[in-house]
Amino acid sequence: MRLAKTHHTMSSLSIRNLHVRIGEKEILKGLTLEIPKGEVHAIMGPNGSGKSTLSKVIAGHPDYTVTAGEVFLDGEDILGLEPDVRARKGIFLAFQYPIEIPGVTNANFLRAAVQARLPEGEELEATEFYARMYEKMDLLEMPRAFTGRAVNEGFSGGEKKRNEILQMAMLEPKYAVLDETDSGLDIDALKVVAHGVNSLRGPDLGILIITHYQRLLDYIVPDYVHVMMDGRIVQSGPKELALELEARGYDFIKEGLERAEAVAG
Repeated sequence: MRLAKTHHTMSSLSIRNLHVRIGEKEILKGLTLEIPKGEVHAIMGPNGSGKSTLSKVIAGHPDYTVTAGEVFLDGEDILGLEPDVRARKGIFLAFQYPIEIPGVTNANFLRAAVQARLPEGEELEATEFYARMYEKMDLLEMPRAFTGRAVNEGFSGGEKKRNEILQMAMLEPKYAVLDETDSGLDIDALKVVAHGVNSLRGPDLGILIITHYQRLLDYIVPDYVHVMMDGRIVQSGPKELALELEARGYDFIKEGLERAEAVAG
């Protein structure tokens, strides 16, 4: 097992010994994870292991209380920052269930989001913006009519997910967290979304994929796979680990942990 480095590098999303609760219930129990820029990491784990909690805590969701630990974005501690500040610094979260925003068109929504990231007093150039948006939409096989539709209103599951990836393509974050982006997608939609994510891969983007299913990892092949159980990362390995999980389930890891604890105890 590759142990996380104890120091945080300057270009990584670095999570150390994170303890998080919601109300009285502790959900993350000392989670440590390092996502260097330019790498794709996947987290798999049974239901209730804390996977979605992790994504929300990284993004700054107010319902969760961090009781210990640190989250560094390129060397800067972001735990005290509001969600919009984290977003401007380069964190992007693709939701499992994207929300609808009636009355706001996709084009206007994206324009406002991109504008919000520009330095004070700098105006977004409209023709340039539209050219870039259409280029990204073509990549995601999204018809032009999408721009005039209200954000996610009346969208199918696949359209909503494509829209999330379009937002990610336009915002060019440093780190993207994809929280069960594959849930509810048929295989065609999954392929399009995966193609979109893969086209954004590169040295300037770190990606964390949270998923239940190995099948997404057939299309977005990760550099590393981490197994999460009971609020911690309990095993990390190369992409083949996902195939092993698919074949053997999580029990073989659970049994291994129990054996190790018995030996240590």
